[in-house]
Amino acid sequence: MKQISGGITAPKGFKAAGVHCGVKTHNTTKKDLALILSEQECSVAATYTMNRVKAAPIYVTMDHLEDGTAWGVVANSGNANACAPMSHEYAEQMCQAAAKVTGRQASDFVVASTGVIGQTLNIGAIEAGLPEAVAALTDDAAGSDAAAHAIMTTDTEKKEIALTCSIGGKTVTLGAIAKGSGMIHPNMGTMLCFITTDCAITHEMLSDALHEVVPRTFNRVTVDGDTSTNDMCVVLANGMAENPLVEWKDDNYTVFVKALRQLCEHLARRIAGDGEGASRLVTCRVWQARSEESAERLAKAVVGSPLVKAAMFGADANWGRVLCAMGYSKAPFRPEYVDVKFVSAVGEVLVCKDGMGLDFDEESAKSILTQDEVTIDVCLHEGEWEASCWGCDLTYDYVKINGDYRT
Repeated sequence: MKQISGGITAPKGFKAAGVHCGVKTHNTTKKDLALILSEQECSVAATYTMNRVKAAPIYVTMDHLEDGTAWGVVANSGNANACAPMSHEYAEQMCQAAAKVTGRQASDFVVASTGVIGQTLNIGAIEAGLPEAVAALTDDAAGSDAAAHAIMTTDTEKKEIALTCSIGGKTVTLGAIAKGSGMIHPNMGTMLCFITTDCAITHEMLSDALHEVVPRTFNRVTVDGDTSTNDMCVVLANGMAENPLVEWKDDNYTVFVKALRQLCEHLARRIAGDGEGASRLVTCRVWQARSEESAERLAKAVVGSPLVKAAMFGADANWGRVLCAMGYSKAPFRPEYVDVKFVSAVGEVLVCKDGMGLDFDEESAKSILTQDEVTIDVCLHEGEWEASCWGCDLTYDYVKINGDYRT
């Protein structure tokens, strides 16, 4: 795998744009409307929020993707178009407006929204802005950059990646943009991820690949324990790399899955590190576990614990909170076998051995925990499985951001 520039426009045959149309009335310059379009029909696969309350764009997209194909994506930020008057009709109108200016059909589009829940979407602004978005479509890196910014809400930085791999002697490219900062929890969060690839792959294999990767990447992220109404991860494959069609779970499929997982894991880490108010990315790696499932459950409990997150903010090596979170995870493990250490770029410190505390240098531990990325390393000494989950610290700014998010 080779990481390259270009984001969602790096694969052959994809163009993108992002413009300000006026959904975000409190900010007259920030982009709030994104458009992605393929030159050819795409195989498509998607995963959605597991929240029982789903925004209208989720249902419209589900309907549009029933045939396993799509041509593009239309998405807005600034309004979730969820639990509001005319939400379903407006989601359909977004697709109809995108179809009108691109010459496609409304059912050819994925539609997505992100922002405040319960407020009526300014569909007029979106309809008026789409001609400008079409005019701005480009297959260079600027298109991906603009689209990445257009889907941001409380994100402090754009999230974008592209990489290449070799399948059947052909160079295949994958690109993606994502957004996510708050209301993030396993089983997806207020995150959107749009992935493009020029790989020739069937809808069935694409869907299997995405459903294999998402549980091990995006569903291992937690910022605040809230699962949103609007989460969506969509991958479009137009086949323009002209590789042998991936229609079986053979070596070519394995390569594609590996590339997709690398791409999604990169974005998952970026989402966790950009959690609302966060000052550092926190990874919990649980290894030598009885199963991958139990390792994941334990790691999720640790990075999701408010007390662990608060300790990470204070650079406090309070390992007791780690064991406490593991204990209520309902995953099987033997506490008397557990080793815990904190790791970062400046070193590591073992704080717990065989379930018992050790003497350690507090100043050294504090230095390790004040780095931008910190890993809580947990060894169970019980098996051969492992899993990593990602979160962030809990800061004062998280409360400030969410205390007046709507107003």
